[in-house]
Amino acid sequence: MRVLAMESSCDESAVAVLDARKGLLSHELFSQVDLHRIYGGVVPELASRDHVRRLLPLVRSALESAGTTPAELSGVAYTAGPGLVGALLTGAALGRSLAYALGVPAIPVHHLEGHLLAPMLEARPPPLPHLALLVSGGHTMLVQVRGLGQYEILGETRDDAAGEAFDKSAKLLGLPYPGGPELARLALDGDAEAFKLPRPMLDRSGFEFSFSGLKTAVMLAARAAPLTEERRADIAASVQEAIVDTLLGKTLRALEETGLSDLVVAGGVGANRRLRERLEAEAGRRGIHLYFPRLEFCTDNAAMIAMAGLLRLQRGDVAKDLTIQARAQWPLDALQPREAE
Repeated sequence: MRVLAMESSCDESAVAVLDARKGLLSHELFSQVDLHRIYGGVVPELASRDHVRRLLPLVRSALESAGTTPAELSGVAYTAGPGLVGALLTGAALGRSLAYALGVPAIPVHHLEGHLLAPMLEARPPPLPHLALLVSGGHTMLVQVRGLGQYEILGETRDDAAGEAFDKSAKLLGLPYPGGPELARLALDGDAEAFKLPRPMLDRSGFEFSFSGLKTAVMLAARAAPLTEERRADIAASVQEAIVDTLLGKTLRALEETGLSDLVVAGGVGANRRLRERLEAEAGRRGIHLYFPRLEFCTDNAAMIAMAGLLRLQRGDVAKDLTIQARAQWPLDALQPREAE
């Protein structure tokens, strides 16, 4: 089987081709960062219009790079949600139309399932069951993964996601968009102990997260005195350490309580160097087996959608009619294994 996949849930236009035997044959991505930078964040209507311009040329490029003709495709996968509904519709309409024109199944894919399955693209895929820390700009959750569609959410954020906490803190410090990577770079020059910032909900039982209080503390620290370069670097290092401490503490607790020793870290914040360093250090001490996607597959991409689409296609989980599926809200635990349907 060979799958063409498209991702357009937010501000990345991406296309990939994945073969069941030969692996990933191509993946193309166009980032809209420059388009949205002047607004300090993603403008949904502009994102949708740019997907319309970019996706079809990316499809042609991905097929050419993969040495694949449309006739060789077994299915077309597309991100159906969650995300910006206008952006989703661009990829969903194109994906469903291509599948219909080629006479192959269309496979609507859950964006977060794609992130969870991204490590399956690597030479050393994680075994089942395992714990996943899914941490990105829009989501922060701990998930027990037992199989395709078998996801138990142990805990998630009650307000801001960790990626939002990075981005909003960066904005308070006057850093350019996208703020998370900029804050991480600035933190390299700062003292992580300079400011005593809160570790929200870390002292409570369970696996829920909350980062809105941390954002407020950063705002107060930024306004308390003139933002010299040294002060900005110290605040950046301190907020990064607070986020990492919180993610690490909750994750280690979940591993201990579930008895699992295999941990997948997925999502854009999974590329954060400090988070990886701390996780790797704890993994070495505790005998935890860590699994990361390669850095280019931590953020939104079509390769992970292709992997999820291929596994769904192999199991027969495909669109049953010509409906174009696009859901702004789509709870991960709404997905069910085939046996339960």
